[in-house]
Amino acid sequence: MISVLIVDDHTLVRETWSFILKTSPYISHVEECADGISAIVKASEYKPDVILMDINMEPISGIEASKRILEQHPGIRIIGLSTHTDAATIKRMIAAGAAGYVTKTSPVSEMIHAIQQVMEGGNYVCEELKDIRWN
Repeated sequence: MISVLIVDDHTLVRETWSFILKTSPYISHVEECADGISAIVKASEYKPDVILMDINMEPISGIEASKRILEQHPGIRIIGLSTHTDAATIKRMIAAGAAGYVTKTSPVSEMIHAIQQVMEGGNYVCEELKDIRWN
């Protein structure tokens, strides 16, 4: 069973993912927070298996929050969750330590697959971005 922390500054996005993931037989527990600073605190308190991390947040970005979380808790697996599909943003998130990247237009089944993949020690980039030029 997998525990998940959802970090997104949009309440509807956060609550929708929380609702969906709570129905999955693979997910044991879901927590939420609305910004990068709260994510750092919650990661230390809750120690989730996986964090779904939005990228564009204030006062610190999801990229910076991911770096800080992984410095303290290298075993947590982070999946970037964003509307951004440009290679530069994806590379920055992966360089921050994210094990995966899923766009907000991805289907639920793909998010569940991404969570399972990173929990098995793998990396995951959503289907929408498979053909992106990385150079």
